[in-house]
Amino acid sequence: MGKNYIGLEKDGIETVVRELNKYLSNLNIIYTKLHNLHWNIKGAAFFELHTKFEEYYDKVNTDLDAVAERILTLGHTPAASLKEYLSLSTIAERESKDVTPEDSIEVIRKDFSLLLEASRNILKLAEDANDQGTVDLMSGFISKYEKNLWMLTAFTKS
Repeated sequence: MGKNYIGLEKDGIETVVRELNKYLSNLNIIYTKLHNLHWNIKGAAFFELHTKFEEYYDKVNTDLDAVAERILTLGHTPAASLKEYLSLSTIAERESKDVTPEDSIEVIRKDFSLLLEASRNILKLAEDANDQGTVDLMSGFISKYEKNLWMLTAFTKS
């Protein structure tokens, strides 16, 4: 099939791009879910978690752009519609309703774990395709989600 304009084998990149579009879709679902939790959190930890969820969705917004631009750099089109996000995402939406601090932490911990797993998978695929740019991007995400999971776990310890 040949190489793309940045010198990567097109065949190897196809799988990476497919997984990056799933990742992008998952980020969009989490972005919305974090707003949902930010708005609907109730309980003693309201102020702390309300602020933390805003911090998370601001960071996810930045990550969305980085992943979409990586897909473009690889010569492909990023998913960019709600229909595509819902179709490609492996992370479930959350109904709009009140949520306790404990439940909200568990929701985010589960989703961050899924993103961590996906980041590791994409990193391996990118290594196989000699796609160092995607390897670097995923390495940063892996470090971030490992730290987020540690902090969320520490928050719930009594």
